[in-house]
Amino acid sequence: MSTTSRPSPTDLEPGLVTWRKSSYSDPQGQGDCIEIAEAYTASHGLVAVRDSKNPTGPALLVPVTAWNAFATATAAGEFGTV
Repeated sequence: MSTTSRPSPTDLEPGLVTWRKSSYSDPQGQGDCIEIAEAYTASHGLVAVRDSKNPTGPALLVPVTAWNAFATATAAGEFGTV
């Protein structure tokens, strides 16, 4: 699929994408964590983000440039400590 194709909600159906948690996640899964679908990013040019505690819930689709700005700002501590 090209990065110009329009995303469809069915693209994120279980089994069609692999979700990955941050290496900073709580290993027991008790903390707040998000997951991203990396292959979806490569095929659509969008970062698919979901709540790891609600894997069947909705996902956000964020442009790669916005996600990169968010990740950079987070790493720089611009949002404070969590």
